[in-house]
Amino acid sequence: MPYFVYQIAEPRQLTHLNTTSDYKEARALVRKLRSERPAEVSDDYRLMFAPTEAEAERLLSTPRDERVIGED
Repeated sequence: MPYFVYQIAEPRQLTHLNTTSDYKEARALVRKLRSERPAEVSDDYRLMFAPTEAEAERLLSTPRDERVIGED
């Protein structure tokens, strides 16, 4: 399965930047993009492992439930 690199702007606007089969290459790209991002820009860069680009976008656009820590 490939790794997809996305830029995420508010409100959940996804821009596909790159696709690669190598995790280290994808991770290095995301780290580089994050380090070069100006401080006043609130965009985020995410790496997604998924079978297709459509599935990656679905996973990134689905809101995650808040984690509850320490509740029994």
